[in-house]
Amino acid sequence: MIKKILVANRGEIAIRVMRSCREMGIKSVAVFSEADRTSMHVRFADEAYFIGPSPSNESYLVIDKIIDVAKRSGADAIHPGYGFLSENAEFTERCKEEGIIFIGPSAHAINTMGDKITARKKMQKASVPVVPGTTEPITDLDDAVETIKKIGLPVMVKASAGGGGKGMRLVTEEKNIRSSVNAAKSEAKASFGDDAVYIEKYIDSPHHIEFQVLCDNHGNAIHLFERECSVQRRHQKVVEETPSPIMTDKVRMEMGAHAVAAAKAVNYSGAGTIEFIVDDDLNYYFLEMNTRLQVEHPITERVVGVDLVKEQIKIANNLPLDLKQEDLFQNGHAIEVRIYAEDPDNNFMPNPGKIKHITEPLGLGVRHDGYVYEGYEIPMHYDPMISKLICWAPTRNEAIDRMKRALYAYKITGVKTSIPFLHRIMDVPAFKEGKYNTHFIQDNSKYLDSTKEPKQKVKDVACIAAFVDYLNKYESTNGKSTESSQSLKPWKQYGRKISINRL
Repeated sequence: MIKKILVANRGEIAIRVMRSCREMGIKSVAVFSEADRTSMHVRFADEAYFIGPSPSNESYLVIDKIIDVAKRSGADAIHPGYGFLSENAEFTERCKEEGIIFIGPSAHAINTMGDKITARKKMQKASVPVVPGTTEPITDLDDAVETIKKIGLPVMVKASAGGGGKGMRLVTEEKNIRSSVNAAKSEAKASFGDDAVYIEKYIDSPHHIEFQVLCDNHGNAIHLFERECSVQRRHQKVVEETPSPIMTDKVRMEMGAHAVAAAKAVNYSGAGTIEFIVDDDLNYYFLEMNTRLQVEHPITERVVGVDLVKEQIKIANNLPLDLKQEDLFQNGHAIEVRIYAEDPDNNFMPNPGKIKHITEPLGLGVRHDGYVYEGYEIPMHYDPMISKLICWAPTRNEAIDRMKRALYAYKITGVKTSIPFLHRIMDVPAFKEGKYNTHFIQDNSKYLDSTKEPKQKVKDVACIAAFVDYLNKYESTNGKSTESSQSLKPWKQYGRKISINRL
């Protein structure tokens, strides 16, 4: 049985994995780069080892360094978290060669589902619906033009080895086919070292819905229902919720069965996610599989009542699943938002720097997965996500209200964050009604864009300040105000102006 786990990651996900380890009586080992010497995950672990310079390709992505620490620390297993080496088949094989348990699927499953073209073929063979498109890499531009004409515009050109929105191009006009294919191939080569691309029919008004699956090494496989992930910016998820507001019981049952079939088609083992694209008529198609734990896994944990990391560890211990599909159900509603150190008013530019003050939200139904603290300096070398805020309530409307309350209570100074932007999302009519798709952010820019016009609270404060200032000067002159308009500060003038307009 596993007694010590090296967490080959950093930040909030490393701490999240370590929490489950501690509850199970398993020792945890942290690894850290130069930039992460003072990171909370280093303090939280039972042991911590330095693995090199700040850039991830010199530390967290160096397989030899991770394996070396696992051996020196006596770790039985490695949990990769998400990102970095979590979907690296070479890393998985290396762990196997070194006699270290990799808490995740086999290299075969990672390779098969990591290559989008191969995955499409596997899904078609398993009778899982896939988006109409090609099943071979596009190598000739003339062939690409003819293929797209047959499929019909619009289409998406996608990197076969892609992810995170890289190597993707939407083609809506025939004249842009060649340039879009070339651009996708170039970006795919730069990002993944593989320029293979394929073509899919573009689904209008798409919804991004994923199903959480768990599979053991004994042929058992279950799903833990869906997550709605359609609030996205540049193909990156911003807000997730479960249950999906568009889902019906019938479609949920069908999609869940197909998700399990998809996992079984590659003899999957561990926790994984089957992602679907869904249209307004609830027709759904396989999109891809993430062969790891997802960032948004906490909302499933909260609604279904299952610790997914503990289940991963049990499966890695070769134990059979003790969860039965018929015993699982969704209880209440959960929403997750991702908190980034970035400036929403400046095209979401990353905003690394030192945290001067932080007040984390508390209260019933609130979960906060974070890793920063007062005085901590967010490094520039990694993804700017600093935490995840998860709110649960018996109903969706209550969950939204709770999230608004939690976001209001979440205070961070020293760096700009996405908190104000996320708060605005909660107030968008389309979100509140559950009627949104992956175009949500661009379709609702009038609600989401910050405005130079002060908010009502600012106006109120300005009016109060102007009135108090007026009273002070009135009393100091025995009821005879001698102040001229020239001596007023701009904010006082603004407050006076608003006060007069309200009369």
